[in-house]
Amino acid sequence: MSENLEKTNIIEAGKSKSNDSEQGLEDAVEGSNEALQKKKSGSPSTQRVQRPHSSPPRFVTVEELLETAKGVTNMALAHEIVVNGDFQIKPVELPEDSLEKKVKEIVHKAFWDCLSVQLSEDPPTYDHAIKLLGEIKETLFSFLLPGHTRLRNQITEVLDLELIKQEAENGALDISKLVEFIIGMMGTLCAPARDEEVKKLKALFRAIFSVLDLMKVDMANFAVSSIRPHLMQQSVEYERKKFQELLEKQPNSLDFVTQWLGEAADDLMNQTYKNALPAGGGAAGSGDSPMPSPVAVQNYAYLKLLKWDHLQQPFPETVLMDQARFQELQLQLEHLTVLGAVLLVTFSMAASGVSSQATFAEKLKMIVKILLTDMHLPSFHLKDALTTIGEKVCLEVSSCLSLCGFTPFTTDKEIVLKGQIQAVASPDNPVRRIMDSRILTFLETYLASGHEKALPTIPGGLGPVHKELEEVAIKFVRLVNYNKMVFSPYYDAVLSKILVRS
Repeated sequence: MSENLEKTNIIEAGKSKSNDSEQGLEDAVEGSNEALQKKKSGSPSTQRVQRPHSSPPRFVTVEELLETAKGVTNMALAHEIVVNGDFQIKPVELPEDSLEKKVKEIVHKAFWDCLSVQLSEDPPTYDHAIKLLGEIKETLFSFLLPGHTRLRNQITEVLDLELIKQEAENGALDISKLVEFIIGMMGTLCAPARDEEVKKLKALFRAIFSVLDLMKVDMANFAVSSIRPHLMQQSVEYERKKFQELLEKQPNSLDFVTQWLGEAADDLMNQTYKNALPAGGGAAGSGDSPMPSPVAVQNYAYLKLLKWDHLQQPFPETVLMDQARFQELQLQLEHLTVLGAVLLVTFSMAASGVSSQATFAEKLKMIVKILLTDMHLPSFHLKDALTTIGEKVCLEVSSCLSLCGFTPFTTDKEIVLKGQIQAVASPDNPVRRIMDSRILTFLETYLASGHEKALPTIPGGLGPVHKELEEVAIKFVRLVNYNKMVFSPYYDAVLSKILVRS
């Protein structure tokens, strides 16, 4: 009974997820050509880059769209398990006062009330209880591994439903012994985190089912962690296969990728963003303006994702499943840029003896980090926050100078420091631009190093935030390398058409 009710939730959730994927595909198909036309009409064509034309749109049936949506959903799930090391299945928690939760509670209450009435009769009726024992038996079987022969035999012997039914008809059924066996078996099979729940169980079927539901989630998460290494080996081919199926149904599914890589090639050749983004990698060809290599274009394109306008620019199809991750990395880097700029300005103004004190430097960094915590929120005002930070930083620096026996800050120095900190609010602030450029240089260098484990040297001025920067770099490079493994054949095919001389 418990499984039947949960299946309903799973089916409904699956329908909802499928509908979301279906709508997303429809939006992507309808908006693809329009968005590309807008972008192409607004930018001049390069003399060195030849653009492949967008694939013509084609009509699809509802069945094809539903099948495609299902494939995208499965691919997204496999991708999430592989990329997200913290991925876990959690019990479904229905919203309070929702109709679904009320119906579920009413049905459950009716069932357990019926069971209570049957067990309270004289003599007791065990029809419902025997059905529940059957469900418990099957659930315990589902927790067993192939090698658990002895435990399987024990469960089969003790929870023999035919024998239990005969004992019930003859008034010889001892429910307490059955419950004791079930609880003991649950204690043997459950995760350590459920030991306390098992100890607290009494002879109540309802409580048994509650803990069994938690054990199902534990077993599912154990299965996920077990298959992750094996899934990693196959996920590249699996995602590529699913994307190829999508591409065959929707030939324009690489239009945004073509635009993305084309713009990256333009930027490298024209050196439009030479001072904003690093452009590492070798080059092919010769002459005054050599053609960039495919690897250089790809690396540059990935760096551009960290400067993406998610509200105005359509995200490339091949990185669409990771858009939220790239957006999170982008926000973290913006936070690090401001944090690094504030610390660089502060330590440049303070005495060298103060900035070299690790304890004070760490304390000051934590203060600034806390005050910049909500930087990603629309309601956050950076200029106001930096005014507060300037006041707090001056107090901390003056206190440290006094404790260390250095000359205290003069009023003029405090005014200058506060002004320099407030100036960081502007994206064009020289210190902020230096921090931004050095962070991107560090990421580009690490990305260009391939699969080497050693991180490159931290650029000057980024020492105070090197731990945070290294964490972001590892996430970024891991994400990029996996994406390259899956989609490099498509990138190579697109770039082979783009990187040709007119």
